[in-house]
Amino acid sequence: MRSRLYPIFKYTVITLWACFVAGPFLWAMTTSFKDVNGVQGGATYLPWLQYEPTVTGWRNIFGGAGGVDVMQPFVNSAIVTIAASAISLVLGSLAAYALSRYRFKFGFVKNSDIIFFFVSQRIMPPVVLVIPFFYLLQWTGLLDTILGLVIVTVALLLPIAVWVMVDFFNGVPREIDEMAMLDGCGPFQTFVRAILPNSLPGLTVAAMFCVVFGWNDFFFAFRLTFTEVQTLPQAVVALNSSIPPWWTLSAAALFGVTPLVLLALRVERYLSKGNLSGAVR
Repeated sequence: MRSRLYPIFKYTVITLWACFVAGPFLWAMTTSFKDVNGVQGGATYLPWLQYEPTVTGWRNIFGGAGGVDVMQPFVNSAIVTIAASAISLVLGSLAAYALSRYRFKFGFVKNSDIIFFFVSQRIMPPVVLVIPFFYLLQWTGLLDTILGLVIVTVALLLPIAVWVMVDFFNGVPREIDEMAMLDGCGPFQTFVRAILPNSLPGLTVAAMFCVVFGWNDFFFAFRLTFTEVQTLPQAVVALNSSIPPWWTLSAAALFGVTPLVLLALRVERYLSKGNLSGAVR
Protein backbone atom coordinates (compact mmCIF):
# COMPACT_ATOMS: atom_id res chain seq x y z
CA MET A 1 0.00 0.00 0.00
CA ARG A 2 2.80 2.36 0.92
CA SER A 3 4.66 1.67 -2.34
CA ARG A 4 1.51 2.60 -4.30
CA LEU A 5 0.86 5.85 -2.43
CA TYR A 6 4.42 7.13 -2.64
CA PRO A 7 4.45 7.77 -6.45
CA ILE A 8 1.06 9.51 -6.19
CA PHE A 9 2.29 11.71 -3.36
CA LYS A 10 5.58 12.46 -5.14
CA TYR A 11 4.03 13.49 -8.43
CA THR A 12 1.33 15.49 -6.67
CA VAL A 13 3.96 17.51 -4.81
CA ILE A 14 5.97 18.00 -8.01
CA THR A 15 2.88 19.14 -9.91
CA LEU A 16 1.86 21.61 -7.20
CA TRP A 17 5.38 22.99 -7.00
CA ALA A 18 5.56 23.33 -10.80
CA CYS A 19 2.28 25.25 -10.78
CA PHE A 20 3.55 27.46 -7.96
CA VAL A 21 6.75 28.27 -9.90
CA ALA A 22 5.26 28.59 -13.38
CA GLY A 23 2.06 30.38 -12.29
CA PRO A 24 3.55 33.90 -12.03
CA PHE A 25 5.23 33.54 -15.41
CA LEU A 26 2.01 32.41 -17.09
CA TRP A 27 0.14 35.27 -15.43
CA ALA A 28 2.76 37.77 -16.63
CA MET A 29 2.64 36.28 -20.12
CA THR A 30 -1.12 36.71 -20.44
CA THR A 31 -0.99 40.19 -18.89
CA SER A 32 1.74 41.33 -21.30
CA PHE A 33 -0.66 40.80 -24.21
CA LYS A 34 -3.52 42.78 -22.67
CA ASP A 35 -4.43 46.44 -22.70
CA VAL A 36 -6.05 48.59 -20.04
CA ASN A 37 -9.49 47.11 -20.75
CA GLY A 38 -8.18 43.56 -20.60
CA VAL A 39 -6.49 44.16 -17.24
CA GLN A 40 -9.40 46.01 -15.63
CA GLY A 41 -11.96 43.56 -16.94
CA GLY A 42 -11.12 40.91 -14.35
CA ALA A 43 -9.09 37.72 -14.39
CA THR A 44 -8.92 36.30 -17.91
CA TYR A 45 -6.57 33.68 -19.26
CA LEU A 46 -7.54 32.55 -22.77
CA PRO A 47 -6.64 34.93 -25.62
CA TRP A 48 -9.30 35.64 -28.26
CA LEU A 49 -11.85 33.79 -26.12
CA GLN A 50 -11.73 35.89 -22.94
CA TYR A 51 -9.77 38.93 -24.13
CA GLU A 52 -8.40 40.40 -27.34
CA PRO A 53 -4.60 40.12 -27.32
CA THR A 54 -2.46 43.13 -28.20
CA VAL A 55 1.27 43.81 -28.41
CA THR A 56 0.99 47.28 -26.84
CA GLY A 57 2.94 46.22 -23.75
CA TRP A 58 5.79 44.78 -25.80
CA ARG A 59 5.83 47.81 -28.09
CA ASN A 60 6.08 50.13 -25.08
CA ILE A 61 9.27 48.52 -23.73
CA PHE A 62 11.03 49.22 -27.01
CA GLY A 63 10.35 52.95 -27.03
CA GLY A 64 6.64 53.03 -27.75
CA ALA A 65 4.29 55.73 -26.52
CA GLY A 66 4.11 55.84 -22.73
CA GLY A 67 6.92 53.35 -22.33
CA VAL A 68 10.71 53.28 -22.15
CA ASP A 69 13.39 51.86 -24.41
CA VAL A 70 14.97 48.97 -22.53
CA MET A 71 17.66 48.10 -25.07
CA GLN A 72 20.39 50.40 -23.69
CA PRO A 73 19.68 49.35 -20.07
CA PHE A 74 19.75 45.74 -21.31
CA VAL A 75 23.20 46.30 -22.85
CA ASN A 76 24.43 48.01 -19.67
CA SER A 77 23.22 45.11 -17.52
CA ALA A 78 24.85 42.61 -19.87
CA ILE A 79 28.21 44.44 -19.78
CA VAL A 80 28.22 44.77 -16.00
CA THR A 81 27.06 41.19 -15.39
CA ILE A 82 29.43 39.52 -17.87
CA ALA A 83 32.47 41.56 -16.84
CA ALA A 84 31.86 41.22 -13.09
CA SER A 85 31.08 37.50 -13.35
CA ALA A 86 34.19 36.78 -15.42
CA ILE A 87 36.47 38.68 -13.04
CA SER A 88 34.83 37.06 -10.01
CA LEU A 89 35.23 33.57 -11.50
CA VAL A 90 38.92 34.09 -12.29
CA LEU A 91 39.85 35.58 -8.92
CA GLY A 92 37.44 33.35 -6.99
CA SER A 93 38.76 30.14 -8.60
CA LEU A 94 42.36 31.06 -7.85
CA ALA A 95 41.53 31.90 -4.23
CA ALA A 96 39.38 28.80 -3.82
CA TYR A 97 42.07 26.50 -5.22
CA ALA A 98 44.66 27.93 -2.82
CA LEU A 99 42.29 27.55 0.13
CA SER A 100 41.47 23.98 -0.91
CA ARG A 101 45.00 22.70 -1.54
CA TYR A 102 47.18 24.71 0.88
CA ARG A 103 47.02 25.45 4.57
CA PHE A 104 47.24 29.06 5.72
CA LYS A 105 47.65 30.25 9.28
CA PHE A 106 47.92 33.86 10.46
CA GLY A 107 47.93 33.67 14.24
CA PHE A 108 44.60 32.06 15.12
CA VAL A 109 43.18 32.65 11.61
CA LYS A 110 43.04 29.48 9.52
CA ASN A 111 41.56 28.42 6.16
CA SER A 112 38.07 27.96 7.56
CA ASP A 113 38.18 31.48 9.01
CA ILE A 114 39.27 32.94 5.67
CA ILE A 115 36.45 31.12 3.88
CA PHE A 116 33.96 32.38 6.45
CA PHE A 117 35.29 35.91 5.93
CA PHE A 118 34.40 35.65 2.25
CA VAL A 119 30.94 34.27 3.00
CA SER A 120 30.34 36.91 5.67
CA GLN A 121 30.49 39.61 3.00
CA ARG A 122 27.12 38.33 1.78
CA ILE A 123 25.66 38.34 5.30
CA MET A 124 25.86 42.10 5.73
CA PRO A 125 22.80 44.05 4.52
CA PRO A 126 23.52 45.96 1.28
CA VAL A 127 22.56 49.26 2.92
CA VAL A 128 25.61 48.92 5.19
CA LEU A 129 27.95 48.91 2.19
CA VAL A 130 26.31 51.44 -0.10
CA ILE A 131 27.65 54.55 1.69
CA PRO A 132 31.33 53.38 1.68
CA PHE A 133 30.95 52.35 -1.96
CA PHE A 134 29.40 55.72 -2.78
CA TYR A 135 32.27 57.73 -1.29
CA LEU A 136 34.88 55.38 -2.77
CA LEU A 137 33.49 55.76 -6.29
CA GLN A 138 33.05 59.49 -5.81
CA TRP A 139 36.69 59.84 -4.70
CA THR A 140 37.95 57.84 -7.70
CA GLY A 141 35.66 59.59 -10.20
CA LEU A 142 33.83 56.35 -11.03
CA LEU A 143 30.43 57.31 -9.66
CA ASP A 144 27.66 56.83 -12.23
CA THR A 145 29.90 54.81 -14.57
CA ILE A 146 29.82 51.25 -15.84
CA LEU A 147 33.37 50.63 -14.59
CA GLY A 148 32.44 51.72 -11.08
CA LEU A 149 29.39 49.47 -11.12
CA VAL A 150 31.51 46.56 -12.34
CA ILE A 151 33.96 47.03 -9.44
CA VAL A 152 31.13 47.09 -6.88
CA THR A 153 29.48 44.05 -8.47
CA VAL A 154 32.77 42.13 -8.35
CA ALA A 155 32.96 42.83 -4.63
CA LEU A 156 29.48 41.32 -4.28
CA LEU A 157 30.02 38.28 -6.51
CA LEU A 158 33.54 37.28 -5.47
CA PRO A 159 32.42 35.71 -2.14
CA ILE A 160 29.89 33.58 -4.03
CA ALA A 161 32.55 32.30 -6.45
CA VAL A 162 34.98 31.49 -3.65
CA TRP A 163 32.33 29.73 -1.56
CA VAL A 164 31.10 27.53 -4.42
CA MET A 165 34.53 26.68 -5.84
CA VAL A 166 36.16 25.82 -2.50
CA ASP A 167 33.53 23.18 -1.91
CA PHE A 168 33.95 21.80 -5.41
CA PHE A 169 37.76 21.76 -5.37
CA ASN A 170 37.59 19.85 -2.08
CA GLY A 171 35.79 17.10 -4.00
CA VAL A 172 38.37 16.91 -6.80
CA PRO A 173 40.85 14.07 -6.07
CA ARG A 174 44.28 15.31 -5.03
CA GLU A 175 45.77 12.54 -7.15
CA ILE A 176 45.08 14.75 -10.18
CA ASP A 177 47.38 17.41 -8.75
CA GLU A 178 50.04 14.84 -7.97
CA MET A 179 49.96 13.34 -11.46
CA ALA A 180 50.23 16.79 -13.04
CA MET A 181 53.22 17.68 -10.86
CA LEU A 182 54.88 14.35 -11.73
CA ASP A 183 54.53 15.38 -15.37
CA GLY A 184 56.49 18.55 -14.61
CA CYS A 185 53.70 21.07 -13.99
CA GLY A 186 54.05 23.80 -11.40
CA PRO A 187 51.19 24.82 -9.09
CA PHE A 188 49.71 27.31 -11.55
CA GLN A 189 50.07 24.95 -14.52
CA THR A 190 48.47 22.19 -12.46
CA PHE A 191 45.55 24.47 -11.72
CA VAL A 192 45.08 25.54 -15.36
CA ARG A 193 45.83 22.29 -17.18
CA ALA A 194 44.61 19.63 -14.78
CA ILE A 195 42.11 21.07 -12.29
CA LEU A 196 40.07 23.54 -14.34
CA PRO A 197 39.25 21.06 -17.15
CA ASN A 198 37.83 18.73 -14.49
CA SER A 199 35.97 21.52 -12.70
CA LEU A 200 33.51 22.51 -15.41
CA PRO A 201 30.39 21.65 -13.33
CA GLY A 202 31.63 23.74 -10.40
CA LEU A 203 32.56 26.64 -12.66
CA THR A 204 29.13 26.42 -14.28
CA VAL A 205 27.32 26.55 -10.95
CA ALA A 206 29.47 29.45 -9.74
CA ALA A 207 28.94 31.28 -13.03
CA MET A 208 25.17 30.79 -12.82
CA PHE A 209 25.08 32.18 -9.28
CA CYS A 210 27.22 35.16 -10.30
CA VAL A 211 25.15 35.91 -13.39
CA VAL A 212 21.84 35.65 -11.54
CA PHE A 213 22.93 37.88 -8.65
CA GLY A 214 24.68 40.33 -10.94
CA TRP A 215 21.82 40.56 -13.43
CA ASN A 216 19.16 41.03 -10.77
CA ASP A 217 21.03 43.62 -8.70
CA PHE A 218 18.92 46.74 -8.30
CA PHE A 219 19.90 48.34 -5.02
CA PHE A 220 23.52 49.24 -5.80
CA ALA A 221 22.75 50.21 -9.38
CA PHE A 222 19.97 52.46 -8.12
CA ARG A 223 22.16 54.15 -5.49
CA LEU A 224 25.43 54.39 -7.39
CA THR A 225 24.19 55.45 -10.85
CA PHE A 226 21.99 58.39 -11.77
CA THR A 227 21.76 59.70 -15.36
CA GLU A 228 24.68 58.30 -17.36
CA VAL A 229 24.12 54.60 -16.61
CA GLN A 230 20.87 52.71 -16.16
CA THR A 231 20.54 48.94 -15.81
CA LEU A 232 17.57 46.81 -16.80
CA PRO A 233 16.07 46.47 -13.28
CA GLN A 234 16.13 50.26 -13.01
CA ALA A 235 14.40 50.61 -16.36
CA VAL A 236 11.67 48.18 -15.28
CA VAL A 237 11.07 50.11 -12.04
CA ALA A 238 10.96 53.35 -14.04
CA LEU A 239 7.82 52.05 -15.74
CA ASN A 240 5.94 52.21 -12.44
CA SER A 241 3.65 55.13 -11.78
CA SER A 242 0.55 56.08 -9.78
CA ILE A 243 -1.44 53.90 -12.21
CA PRO A 244 0.97 51.07 -13.11
CA PRO A 245 0.83 49.91 -16.76
CA TRP A 246 0.64 46.22 -15.85
CA TRP A 247 0.84 45.08 -19.48
CA THR A 248 4.12 46.98 -19.98
CA LEU A 249 5.53 45.91 -16.62
CA SER A 250 4.74 42.28 -17.39
CA ALA A 251 6.41 42.48 -20.80
CA ALA A 252 9.50 44.14 -19.29
CA ALA A 253 9.70 41.53 -16.52
CA LEU A 254 9.53 38.67 -19.03
CA PHE A 255 12.08 40.37 -21.26
CA GLY A 256 14.42 40.74 -18.29
CA VAL A 257 14.17 37.14 -17.11
CA THR A 258 14.44 35.55 -20.57
CA PRO A 259 18.28 35.67 -20.80
CA LEU A 260 18.60 33.86 -17.46
CA VAL A 261 16.15 31.15 -18.53
CA LEU A 262 17.93 30.62 -21.85
CA LEU A 263 21.31 30.51 -20.10
CA ALA A 264 20.06 27.96 -17.56
CA LEU A 265 18.72 25.73 -20.35
CA ARG A 266 21.99 26.03 -22.24
CA VAL A 267 24.32 25.09 -19.36
CA GLU A 268 22.10 22.47 -17.72
CA ARG A 269 24.09 19.61 -19.23
CA TYR A 270 27.28 20.88 -17.57
CA LEU A 271 25.85 20.63 -14.06
CA SER A 272 26.66 16.93 -13.68
CA LYS A 273 29.78 15.88 -11.80
CA GLY A 274 30.16 12.84 -14.02
CA ASN A 275 33.06 14.33 -15.97
CA LEU A 276 35.37 13.53 -13.04
CA SER A 277 34.98 9.80 -13.67
CA GLY A 278 38.16 8.44 -15.19
CA ALA A 279 40.18 11.55 -14.41
CA VAL A 280 42.51 9.58 -12.15
CA ARG A 281 44.49 6.95 -13.98
